[in-house]
Amino acid sequence: MSEGTIRLTTAQAIIRFLTNQFIVIDGQEMRLCGGGFGIFGHGNVTCLGEALYAAKEHLPLYRGQNEQSMGFAAAGYAKQWLRQRFMFCTASAGPGAANLLTSAALAHANRLPMLLLCGDTYVTRLPDPVLQQMENFGDPTFGVNDAFKPVVRYWDRINHPAQILQSLPNAIATMLDPADCGPAFLGLPQDVQGWAYDYPLGWFNKQVHRLRRQMPDAAEILDAVALLKTARKPMIIAGGGVQYSRAVAELTAFAEAHQIPVVETIAGRANMLATHPLNIGPIGVTGSNSANAIAAEADVILAVGTRMQDFTTGSWTAFSKEARIIAINAARHDAGKHMSMPVVGDAKLSLALLGNHLEGYTAPQSWVDAAKRHRALWDAYVVENVSPGNRPNSYAMAIGVVNALCDPRDRVVAAAGGLPAEVTANWRTLETGTVDVEFGFSCMGYEISGAWGARIAQAQQEPERDTIVFIGDGSYMMMNSDIYSSVLSQKKLIILVLDNGGFAVINKLQNNSGNQSFNNLLADCPTIAEPFAVDFAAHARAQGAIAETVATPAELGEAFKRAKAATKTTVICMQVDPYEGWTKEGHAWWECGTPQVSVDPAVVKAHQDWEASRPLQRKGV
Repeated sequence: MSEGTIRLTTAQAIIRFLTNQFIVIDGQEMRLCGGGFGIFGHGNVTCLGEALYAAKEHLPLYRGQNEQSMGFAAAGYAKQWLRQRFMFCTASAGPGAANLLTSAALAHANRLPMLLLCGDTYVTRLPDPVLQQMENFGDPTFGVNDAFKPVVRYWDRINHPAQILQSLPNAIATMLDPADCGPAFLGLPQDVQGWAYDYPLGWFNKQVHRLRRQMPDAAEILDAVALLKTARKPMIIAGGGVQYSRAVAELTAFAEAHQIPVVETIAGRANMLATHPLNIGPIGVTGSNSANAIAAEADVILAVGTRMQDFTTGSWTAFSKEARIIAINAARHDAGKHMSMPVVGDAKLSLALLGNHLEGYTAPQSWVDAAKRHRALWDAYVVENVSPGNRPNSYAMAIGVVNALCDPRDRVVAAAGGLPAEVTANWRTLETGTVDVEFGFSCMGYEISGAWGARIAQAQQEPERDTIVFIGDGSYMMMNSDIYSSVLSQKKLIILVLDNGGFAVINKLQNNSGNQSFNNLLADCPTIAEPFAVDFAAHARAQGAIAETVATPAELGEAFKRAKAATKTTVICMQVDPYEGWTKEGHAWWECGTPQVSVDPAVVKAHQDWEASRPLQRKGV
């Protein structure tokens, strides 16, 4: 450690420390923090803003349009970098910080690193109550920023400049931990940001980080091997953790060596190519007939890097009650769910060790052949489902057009409404690691903002490729201003706005539960006297994008070719039918609260039908 000290403000010290944190990725050393997103207010402009200006060459700061969208962009950036790099978000005190709460929750649910540097009220309390302060009469220490505690993995309020000597390294360690990874929050009181302190020079020395790979316990590996060897109908569930562990090759090699069929979660889409003979398809509520068919018969299930969300498990009805589950996960909490046999460790290391001890075992050929037949039937269904024909426009048709014309390395982003299910079911993976369906928090508005962050990262890795967004009109109306951001920052996106006249997928759920259409589609809102559609193309052009509206899948294809050739963000709009064209196959049961009593016979009947599958549910085991 270097001797001596340097006198800096708290804000200056934070930024100086961040500029000296590095990581090696594929042999290349680069900064751990790729920069940040910021909207300045009185709570962060004078002190943190001053520090960021001095570091603008090392930590580029992207000006946000909305604090929530900044957080979504940071999440998209972290996903693209497979959690190996992160961005910070800075917002002012009060409403600016509060706007980041949803973004923090999204990062927490998806286990994504994000550093939140938010203004806070004065430690001295001398000027209280200050602008945008929420006063708590019984506890003056309790403020807006305390609301972040449930939605971050690390939280601290910096009440003295010396505190960051402990807190900032702890925040970074949390974001880099495979088990605890998630957002980290530092509340920065407006006075403390500018207070000076004599910091040890050695604290700012260059530090090169690496992601920890936890070796699994030998006994847990042997237990898993013993169980796998008894399997007559084994199946692998490949989750998003496979990609974060960078274990895609190991997963494929393990499956091939032991001839075990693989199904993918939503987060695990693009773990295997669509054409791989052992890829049996996506599993669960928004999955495929093929994956759900073998899940129902499997006797031993190897779940790798998945938190077993309800859309994966069909609310725990997708598997036989007699099936045994082995869960490989870096997080103990995920490895032990539903009495799974845990293998707590890194996916890449765990699969290699399992393979070494499982030498000589292969799944029965009859089981593998049956799984492949299921997949062939599903493939045939998808081909028909995405094909244009004498029927209304659908999400699936648009997905099929783009899938046929995109580059294999282009990245696809979707998040909420009906499109996550449609992309998961119908998209055929052309290259691994190219799909981001944000369904951990399934947050409307993530699509464009998350894609902007992903494109910033993609431009650092594969600048010649594109980031493609599938978004419905409902999500577009909630958050679209990062079209403007993408144009301003010259980070091109291709955005498909598929307009079905409102919240059509929730209207479908409403109808499926016996309810009448109400307050979802614009046409079904009693408070809307004369519904009309937004001119999304004109709106996008007003934000600087190239934009056009098409009427058919054929026109969409030609527009997509023009978008590929363009050098800036392009928005393509097409109307799709809110009732016809949904993917009707590939679903598993999903537990959804329905009324036990109602005066409407249709609601009562729907409740009875819904509950008919409950006996299949595994209750805690």
